[in-house]
Amino acid sequence: MTSRGSSLNRMALSATLHCLTGCSIGEVLGMVIGSAFGWGNIATIALAVVLAFFFGYSLTMMPLLRSGIGLAAALPLAFASDTLSITVMEIVDNLIVVFIPGVMEAGLGDLLFWGSLVLALAVAFVAAFPVNRYLISRGQGHAVIHEHHHGKHGG
Repeated sequence: MTSRGSSLNRMALSATLHCLTGCSIGEVLGMVIGSAFGWGNIATIALAVVLAFFFGYSLTMMPLLRSGIGLAAALPLAFASDTLSITVMEIVDNLIVVFIPGVMEAGLGDLLFWGSLVLALAVAFVAAFPVNRYLISRGQGHAVIHEHHHGKHGG
């Protein structure tokens, strides 16, 4: 593999791990809150998805904001870099959790709940990796954020 391909894979891996982190925080928190309050499947999944996007975007924006980029500039960068990856990850993750029998009814102390969530996030990671690789190879997605992290932005 060429060094460009290796570098591309490393960037895609980093972007996908970043996405997985935000999605995992949101998914776990949403599932815990929904389960703790006895919410139905749709409300619990909706909260988990909203929180996954919130934490995914937040994790992208934090270093941008710390580097001096304003919120008005950081928000569209986060949306552009993360939306497709988080969307793929959330679709795959939630389809798996919904279709494994008993997961949505399992309690927080149940191995089926946590094991299925881990499995779903792992499969979602595998699904999101080629999406991130494709975007980065075209100068989109986390490639844009990477430029800002290394001081190549104009302001």
